[in-house]
Amino acid sequence: MKNRLEFRYAERKDVPLILWFIKELADYEKRLDEVVATEELLEEWIFDKNKAEVLFAVEDEKTVGYALFFHNFSTFLGRSGIYIEDIFVLPDYRGKGYGKSIMKKLAQIAVERGCGRMEWCCLDWNKPSIDFYLSLGAEPKDEWTIYRIAGSKLNELAGIE
Repeated sequence: MKNRLEFRYAERKDVPLILWFIKELADYEKRLDEVVATEELLEEWIFDKNKAEVLFAVEDEKTVGYALFFHNFSTFLGRSGIYIEDIFVLPDYRGKGYGKSIMKKLAQIAVERGCGRMEWCCLDWNKPSIDFYLSLGAEPKDEWTIYRIAGSKLNELAGIE
């Protein structure tokens, strides 16, 4: 019998679970030392300021995956899109089609909200994820380079000592 995957949006009480998933993803990406998020920060930015949403994938009452996303905006399309910051399925649950189910659910959310696209980034070395995204019909945007300013450089640019 095939297990049924269900989805639910995160609630405030899920903040510890959200942070746990963030750390699991960071560990997979060999970047755990970069995680400085705290439960307090996540609660503030996700639930108080409503700057992101979290969708959990649940199999038989066990949370087996998650996606953290938010809206961006395309001036060319003249409408919003969904930016997927994180998508992660626990290792023991991979190969069951759950990643595809999560992406399908996010696509449904995007369409229901009138969004024009979904976007995300993927590490260059993450071949399993790259192959997965290509299998969905995603197109890499090779002509774009992501730039980032953070930490002291952000403060410096803002004129804050």
